[in-house]
Amino acid sequence: MKRILPIKILSLLMLISFQYGHAQQTRTEHDLLGEKQIPADAYYGVQTARALENFPVSGIKTSFYPDYVRGYAMVKLAAARANAVDGRLSKEKLALIEKACQAIIDGKYHEHFLVDMYQGGAGTSANMNANEVIANIALEMGGYKKGQYEIIEPHDDLNMGQSTNDVYPTAIKVGLLLHNDKLTAELEKLSKSFHAKGEEFKDVLKMGRTEGQDAVPMTLGQEFHAFGNQLDAEIKGLREMEKYLYEQNMGATAIGTGITASPGYAEHCATELAKITGKPMYLSKDLIAATSSQQGFVMYSSALKSTAVTLSKISSDLIFLASGPRTGIFEINLPALQPGSSIMPGKVNPVMPELMNLVTFKVMGNDLTVTLAAHSGLLQLNAYEPVEAVAIMESQGLLFKTLPLFRTQCIDGITANEDVTKRYIERSVGIVTALNPVLGYEKTTELAKEALESGKGIIELIREKKLLTEDEIKKLLDPATLTGQK
Repeated sequence: MKRILPIKILSLLMLISFQYGHAQQTRTEHDLLGEKQIPADAYYGVQTARALENFPVSGIKTSFYPDYVRGYAMVKLAAARANAVDGRLSKEKLALIEKACQAIIDGKYHEHFLVDMYQGGAGTSANMNANEVIANIALEMGGYKKGQYEIIEPHDDLNMGQSTNDVYPTAIKVGLLLHNDKLTAELEKLSKSFHAKGEEFKDVLKMGRTEGQDAVPMTLGQEFHAFGNQLDAEIKGLREMEKYLYEQNMGATAIGTGITASPGYAEHCATELAKITGKPMYLSKDLIAATSSQQGFVMYSSALKSTAVTLSKISSDLIFLASGPRTGIFEINLPALQPGSSIMPGKVNPVMPELMNLVTFKVMGNDLTVTLAAHSGLLQLNAYEPVEAVAIMESQGLLFKTLPLFRTQCIDGITANEDVTKRYIERSVGIVTALNPVLGYEKTTELAKEALESGKGIIELIREKKLLTEDEIKKLLDPATLTGQK
């Protein structure tokens, strides 16, 4: 026992030593505040490490928005190519940086963009996270170790001729543009679904309503085509407003004077960025104005808000049209997705239109956040761009994820209750407007009054009084004639 015990203790000590040593493998990096130990296998560096300590706020990291991460890689790639034009960045370094950036554009290494979306410093931490990660990826691809910054340096090479104040807003704009393509594609699919229902319901006659009251006849198809056309207008608006994101200020550096940037760098960077993104990005004619102004974010956010307003209005209309089944409007059926109550048996709620409303309310609120942040900037820089980025990206992301659910689990499965719409038509006083050319205003007014007092329908009274033949009634109720389509 005396011999075995020391061996066991020695083995345990060796295991603890190995685990402790393995867990503590680090590299030393430094910045103006001093040295800091960074995990040896980390692609980020010292400034990212400080940001992780300083801003543990929302838990929503840069990597939560993949197109935003791609935006950084595209901006850094354009900047590196622009800096290589006059030889300021060597061909060898450019080749490694290009490979690193392309890998990120292709969707790799995104998990290393760790900075919280909520951060002080106008985006400096996010920019340095990108600089450090791209530098270390490039080093590794070149056969070097992470942290060998004498070969490729996050500031001198990845941030060459740049500032957070031109990189950060440009990366946001690129990310928003990339995601806007996806968002509008989903909106187009939803619009097509509404138009498809418009064709399916083109012969379903119903009463139109204004201010919640019976108005004049229309078809359910016209109603659904109108929903689709409203969305078509919003798609057009989003595409128009994205043009305000094309203007960028790369080369402005700190405040727009271009300090530390080479002559011609800004123009080359704009040209490269347009090639890389496939968008007509262009250099602002006044870089001081562009660095201070938030117009692009405000305009694009307003288009998102407008889209949200339309989606919310449509959703509320669907909830109203599907209300019932016994004591509501009940002109349409929404797909039944889940039990609607923990206490009321048989109840099924319009959960998808409700979900869409929840999302659109958030988008509307995010637009106010963008407005407040945009007007609160001071002089040559707006320090509140991070919350603008959070707000707009969240709005894009929520809409993008909700739209296909709304389409596939709600709109595509809607059916019409034709017996209900027919009954409303025949009993509604609103149909008297269509009788004016046939019976005259005076007679139709009398019919309307009698219908309201007796509770009878207009068509019922017409039959009783033999004012029109059955053939004439049939022609009168022809959907195409009654709704202005013939």
